Amino acid sequence: MGPHPAVAAIRLAVRRVLHDILTDNSRHSRTTGERTGGRIVARLTRPTGDIPEQSPNERPPSPLVLVACSGGADSMALASALAFEAPKLGVRAGGITVDHGLQPGSDLRAEEVVLRLRELGLDPAESITVTVGRDGGPEAAARDARYAALDAAAERHGATAVLLGHTRDDQAETVLLGLARGSGIRSLSGMAAVSGAGGRYRRPFLQLDRQTARKACLVQSLPVWDDPHNADPAYTRSRLRHEGLPALEKALGKGVVEALARTAQLSRDDADALDTWASQAEASVRDAAGLLECAKLYALPPAVRRRILRRAAIEAGAPAGSLFARHIEEVDRLITGWRGQGAINLPGKVVARRQGGRLVIRQG
Repeated sequence: MGPHPAVAAIRLAVRRVLHDILTDNSRHSRTTGERTGGRIVARLTRPTGDIPEQSPNERPPSPLVLVACSGGADSMALASALAFEAPKLGVRAGGITVDHGLQPGSDLRAEEVVLRLRELGLDPAESITVTVGRDGGPEAAARDARYAALDAAAERHGATAVLLGHTRDDQAETVLLGLARGSGIRSLSGMAAVSGAGGRYRRPFLQLDRQTARKACLVQSLPVWDDPHNADPAYTRSRLRHEGLPALEKALGKGVVEALARTAQLSRDDADALDTWASQAEASVRDAAGLLECAKLYALPPAVRRRILRRAAIEAGAPAGSLFARHIEEVDRLITGWRGQGAINLPGKVVARRQGGRLVIRQG
């Protein structure tokens, strides 16, 4: 008799991602081998001078994959599936939990999670304490601190990838939050299955619902921790989860979550295509000095033109997280609605102005 359907589903999702990681790792090793004449250098967490060189016939070291685990049902289900699947594929598996220090006893909770990860056989398994700032609100600040800690852990351990337990429900919530911000198609594309520098972050559960992960924990007798912040109406995502989505399902019927997740994927495909178009078109709208020519920008479709403007603003020093659609719309009016208006002030002390048929975007 096979495993429970919920357990089988989470294991299959993780197995597919591990296969992708191994394929990417093998491709990278082959490329590195070609660049170094077939000599592959092992990546270890010790001083460079102690790293041995492998012979051409030796296999590269097994990749290390970490799971980011809060102790909740989603990430515990992910940790259990990784612990089960990784050894069968020759992958080393570890786990990281991040203590945000936002609740009394969070350090004790983090240590309990580490113990559970070790009981699953994950190694390394560790807790990282972070200091959460205030920029962008509590949710954004906690997210920034968490990813910074995960990036540092991945670098320290030489991990190939970090698995995240975001589910289809999380994806639906992210799409609705993007819709509320009115930030365009990229916001509607939600979370990518692969993201981060070099494709570090992988989300195996984006096609699985939250209930499947919780059921998998239940049938495996895995203890889970329910973060009280997830039920706190002070947080936007919590209100959306417990009030907004249920109201939509009541008004529109079941299937809203699935439809929103599908919208995310379709939006991502469209946004990727437009980004590629904008990247290819950018060189054609700059003059010999590298300045953007307004007449050539005007001839482009708005979606392509605004992507070029956004990229130019970021390159000039505007923080991407503070650059909103309304900022780009104002800059766009310097091209499409030119009436002699003055400069546009953007985040990061960046200024955009029209001069002699050129668009100049620079700091100060």
